[in-house]
Amino acid sequence: MALQELFLVTLVVDDYDKAKTFYCNALGFDCVEDTQMDAVKRWLVVRPPGTSGAALLLAKADGEDQRAAVGKQAGGRVGFFLRTDDFARDYKALLANDVRFVGEPRHEVYGTVVVFEDLYGNRWDLLEPV
Repeated sequence: MALQELFLVTLVVDDYDKAKTFYCNALGFDCVEDTQMDAVKRWLVVRPPGTSGAALLLAKADGEDQRAAVGKQAGGRVGFFLRTDDFARDYKALLANDVRFVGEPRHEVYGTVVVFEDLYGNRWDLLEPV
């Protein structure tokens, strides 16, 4: 059987540099690649530090339909899940970086979780599994 893995997910953004600053500074992600493709487009890939799993391709909106999708990638639902091995550490770091939280941390049967929003309003779970 062939090996397959999900390695990139496109996140439509309004500005490359603004998005890179948020994901790399506020969330602490690593910039894996930032290559200018042509006069307008870049190949900008970020991922949580210390991992080799799935990453985000930050893609600048091109056209009205794409601009309308910025911040609505999952239709208002949590669409992205950031797993952590230390919820308290990462929650504190995100608070210190002025990340906007939706509600308070809670303990569920599957782990400790809190919802936060990226700079566009896309919802994320910060999750430490049981």
